[in-house]
Amino acid sequence: MSDIQHPEPPLNPGDQAPPGTPGTGEQICRACKGSGLTDGKPCPECGGSGRVIEGVGGA
Repeated sequence: MSDIQHPEPPLNPGDQAPPGTPGTGEQICRACKGSGLTDGKPCPECGGSGRVIEGVGGA
């Protein structure tokens, strides 16, 4: 058995959970509308990816 720990990918401010978390999914960033840019710079909410991880479903 290996004791190697794989670090969690860094979360962006707009992410609600790490990628792959049950009950979440990738959504288009509302701040940059999926472009990855705000004011010509990488979007601070999604880190420039244009996508964020959010909870899906629920009430």
